[in-house]
Amino acid sequence: MVDQQADEPAQPKFKRIVLKLSGEALRNTENGDPIDGDILQTVCAEVKKVHKLGVQIGLVVGGGNIFRGQLGAEHRNVDRTTGDTMGMLATTINGLALMDCLEKNGVPVRVQTAIPMDKVAEPFILRRAVRHMEKGRVVIFVAGTGNPYFSTDTTAALRASEIHADVIMKATKVDGVYDKDPMKYDDAVKYEELSFGEALGKRLKIMDATAFSLCMDNHVNILVFNMHEPDSILNAVMGNKVGTLVHE
Repeated sequence: MVDQQADEPAQPKFKRIVLKLSGEALRNTENGDPIDGDILQTVCAEVKKVHKLGVQIGLVVGGGNIFRGQLGAEHRNVDRTTGDTMGMLATTINGLALMDCLEKNGVPVRVQTAIPMDKVAEPFILRRAVRHMEKGRVVIFVAGTGNPYFSTDTTAALRASEIHADVIMKATKVDGVYDKDPMKYDDAVKYEELSFGEALGKRLKIMDATAFSLCMDNHVNILVFNMHEPDSILNAVMGNKVGTLVHE
């Protein structure tokens, strides 16, 4: 008797995710353009592949390619609170760019903002966000938490906790978590997986302390992987060996 299950397509490991993208990842490092069209298209094509599988996607993007609040306070004589507000507005610019590109690729999108700006995006309303995802829309969360002194890592941890996401997928420029900076040390060792306790004990900087604590307290796993590898987001969603998984 033929095993019919052998012909069934593989199912995603995760049904609802929060994808955390760095704003810097959208920058063209050669000419300094804060949002590179080709990079934007590549990222959105990767997100579309995951969306086609029926995975519910919340997306959080940073604003460091345009303005980073803490650096503004340190180097540009801008008050930290003002700088962080500028950074939150920068995430909104990035979110709108992602929205436009995804829609042009046939992916339905809603942008929700933590700072009221009704001419630009919906206000963040938890139940509405969940309903959008249940209807197959990607929801892009912008303007951080709406408060200064909180990073977009914390935004990702907060939104993932609120919507009961299966995992935060933190897309970075390295392929996981190492015992030391792999960009500086050739003998850096990569971890395939870690518990929250091990990450704390080894003092590994996976997220800032507030974000990491939120994930640990609310049982939200974190997957750190290299977003520049082809099909990296798709492989991560399917449960293939990608990056480093930080779990309970």
